[in-house]
Amino acid sequence: MTKSKPSVLILGGNFAGLGAAQKIRDYVKDKVDITVVDRKAYLDYIPNIPLEIFEGRDPAVTMHMELVSTLARDYVTFRQAEIMSIDLENRTVEVQPNERAGSPSYKISYDYLVVAVGAELALRDIEGFAEHGHTVTDAFHANKLIDYLNNDYKGGPIAVGSARFKQGTRGRPDWLPTAAAACEGPPVEVSLALAHWLQENNKGGPENITMFTPGKLIAEDAGEKVVGQLLEAASSMGFKYINQVEDIQRLTAEGIEFANGQKLETELNIVFPNWKPHAFLQGLPISDEVGFVVTDMRMRNPDYPEVFACGDAAALTVPKLGAIGHQEAEIVARQIAKEVGMMEAEKADAPWMPEVVCIGDMGGGKAFYIHATSWFGGDIQELRMGHLPYAQKLAYKEMFFRNHGRVPNWGLPLAKWSAENIKV
Repeated sequence: MTKSKPSVLILGGNFAGLGAAQKIRDYVKDKVDITVVDRKAYLDYIPNIPLEIFEGRDPAVTMHMELVSTLARDYVTFRQAEIMSIDLENRTVEVQPNERAGSPSYKISYDYLVVAVGAELALRDIEGFAEHGHTVTDAFHANKLIDYLNNDYKGGPIAVGSARFKQGTRGRPDWLPTAAAACEGPPVEVSLALAHWLQENNKGGPENITMFTPGKLIAEDAGEKVVGQLLEAASSMGFKYINQVEDIQRLTAEGIEFANGQKLETELNIVFPNWKPHAFLQGLPISDEVGFVVTDMRMRNPDYPEVFACGDAAALTVPKLGAIGHQEAEIVARQIAKEVGMMEAEKADAPWMPEVVCIGDMGGGKAFYIHATSWFGGDIQELRMGHLPYAQKLAYKEMFFRNHGRVPNWGLPLAKWSAENIKV
């Protein structure tokens, strides 16, 4: 059967995958067929998971957005399946439906492939995590943590921090630094929000918590100026801080051991793991030596230009941050629009500098806002703390859900302007 339209196959349906599907439809209209494949039929709204548990809500109830009808609004087909392999030469992807156990695998062909599957969180690689570790990377682990805090925590020392991120080098541009951790906004956010929760529940406060990082600076992508301001504020509150631990060696009943030989005696360890590429990406000619997809600044692979990547699966995405994934999804959509004659090259190929934009809960109706480009060679380093960023964090989530994953083009510029110019 002859196809009437080019087919766009998007692997992954979370922020980057959903954003790419919607933006492609906006720019390309009905000129392509779009299919999204994901192992689950809902989007995980991960940025607000810590806030939800510390304010007494179950993120499994409040942070999941149904995908099938959301995509259908834009005439995008959804297929629930595990992604098994990619055949780059024949332009097919092997998938195995997982709605019910026992299915064979099938092949889906594409003209354009967008890899937006995120990354695996390597919790299993941390010795002792299952017995002695906690995290907030998803609803299951977040609920496990809050259950422990409510029922078992006795007020002892707490460690919060990251394992080392194993970043690839093949195809990496010279200007992109090597990151010690995949994303360290969450450890800072959890530390601040948890301290407030401890105080509210008469179980301690900032003095209970030691923040740690494998790098020279925690949240180094925010820039030295911003990190200095954050650490000064945290120190004045009573937080402890250690850096250059290199990696998490193991978790034990007594505490946490680091690769540099340091140890902390702890009752509770909240850790953020290395981010690993999915197994089906490892060893492919489109991927770097660890398995992240190599792209140029237009988010397309130099050797297979019909293959794009955006979000955490892309080697260029460092730090692994949702805001950068959104920026990349926009670029992918513009490139495909150019390919099918729906956008001029001048507009599609406009230069792009990634921006770190992060809002983290601090508890008590306050949050911090970070806007930085210094990691990428720019000169922006902005930090704001107060009630306005907290209101923005809630409003963004509400807008995202109400608009079925769509955020208006004026949303982010308005948020940046108001956060940086209005004091509340």
